[in-house]
Amino acid sequence: MILRFRFGTRTRYLLVGFACAVLHNVIVIGFDRIGINYAIASAFSFVVIVLIGYLLHTGLTYEQPRSLGTLARYTLAMAANFPLTVGFLFLLVTILGLPVFVAAPTGTVLLFGWNFVASRWAIVRRRDRGSEADQPL
Repeated sequence: MILRFRFGTRTRYLLVGFACAVLHNVIVIGFDRIGINYAIASAFSFVVIVLIGYLLHTGLTYEQPRSLGTLARYTLAMAANFPLTVGFLFLLVTILGLPVFVAAPTGTVLLFGWNFVASRWAIVRRRDRGSEADQPL
């Protein structure tokens, strides 16, 4: 891939992570604008971002084959984001009274490091494990 030769893994992660972060914030802030609660918006965003993030991280960031096993691990790793995201939004919006357009990006920034570690754990695995769940999709 062209990104592989021009950028290292961390830079590719930053590019993909930034794209996912922007999309997540657009979804949460957009839902807020039409009157949908941030918890529901976060659940919708979770589904969208897990699918897009997995495809981009396997294809661009880590250049790893896709499998049901890595998709399951990635979904599990990213599932920790949901309660953390809703918790941050509850604290910042409901308790502190900040608008969602300020609170959502703040939570995203706070979770960025966790997401790097979790996505790498989920996607970059030893190939010699040989589990059927790790067979290419």
